Amino acid sequence: MSPAPKTHRSDRVAFLEQSEIRAMTRECERVNGINLGQGVCPLPAPAKLLEAAAGAIKADRSTYSRFDGIEALRKAIAEKLHRYNGMDVDPQREVVTTVGSAGAFACTLQGLFNPGDEIIVFEPFYGYHLNAIRVSGCVPKVVRLKKPDWHLEEGALQALKTDRTRAVLVNTPANPSGKVFDRQEMEQIASFCRRHDLLAVTDEIYEYMVFDGHRHISLATLDDMWQRTVTISGFSKTFAITGWRLGYAAAPAHLAEPIGLVNDLFYICAPTPLQHGLALALEILEDSYYDELCEKYRRNRDFFCDALRDGGLEPLVPQGSYYILADVSSLDAGDSKGAAMKLLERTGVTSVPGEAFFDSDAGKDLVRFCVAQPWDVLQEAAERICAL
Repeated sequence: MSPAPKTHRSDRVAFLEQSEIRAMTRECERVNGINLGQGVCPLPAPAKLLEAAAGAIKADRSTYSRFDGIEALRKAIAEKLHRYNGMDVDPQREVVTTVGSAGAFACTLQGLFNPGDEIIVFEPFYGYHLNAIRVSGCVPKVVRLKKPDWHLEEGALQALKTDRTRAVLVNTPANPSGKVFDRQEMEQIASFCRRHDLLAVTDEIYEYMVFDGHRHISLATLDDMWQRTVTISGFSKTFAITGWRLGYAAAPAHLAEPIGLVNDLFYICAPTPLQHGLALALEILEDSYYDELCEKYRRNRDFFCDALRDGGLEPLVPQGSYYILADVSSLDAGDSKGAAMKLLERTGVTSVPGEAFFDSDAGKDLVRFCVAQPWDVLQEAAERICAL
């Protein structure tokens, strides 16, 4: 009898398990439920964007692009960064078009950091950020923000500083909490980075989804921060094209150059015809599109938060993004995994256990819902939650 085959899993991924987000999607499919767990964003993309991409495909713009993206898209990204974020970026040397914002983050980790480097992250965190840091050989150090407003306390960053600290990762608006870091908090982060000569990496993928008078601030625009900041974002959420995998990193040339080297090595380039389509769409879409996008998600947030309250689940009302954390302690399920499964079995609505976003036990009574859904789907989910 032949011996059992060896397990061929590298040490760098030995700790990895399937994410709770993916796991709950499978559970949702099992019961044919409504998936408010994974942020797949099954909404119609702008017609002009689809037409532009279709035109590029029909024109057979199918070969490799430059490793950092076609010139038209890099210029369009630079213009967008100037107009919306207040950043002046050289599209020739300071923009790298990537395979989604996740690709930008992976290239940033590999291009700028060494194994053993410590990167400070904020809890609740996006699990993919934390695991990408670990797979790169770096070490995440967690600042624990406290509900309900997830405010950054003075001194919290300094308490984690060691000789190995190299960077701070800021996700704003944040997944899963919807927290929008305010100017005082951003100044606190900037001061810490300047004082200790650290890099900053920002994930701003939900930048157009900011509510209730809050304002999106790009850390790179603060005094003396441009030269030490990598700004990451993309188009999956803004245009409901999560499967297109188009993102970017914007950074000064001395940081963009190694990010681009890794992007070339890992990915060669982002999908060329989709780059052409996106470049044209960025030129012709009007500001009203972004205003309507924000209003749509604010309406979805308010509607579903009301449903959660009616169902006896208290929402932690987000300031931005399209996620909602809710307190499910009333379900008396023991932990967030049990609560998420209890919700699914009783209502057919899928959420993600809060434990997926916490290193501490602060997520044991929370689950995350995603409200990036068509209105009729969200209504059905709300009715089921209200029935609790």
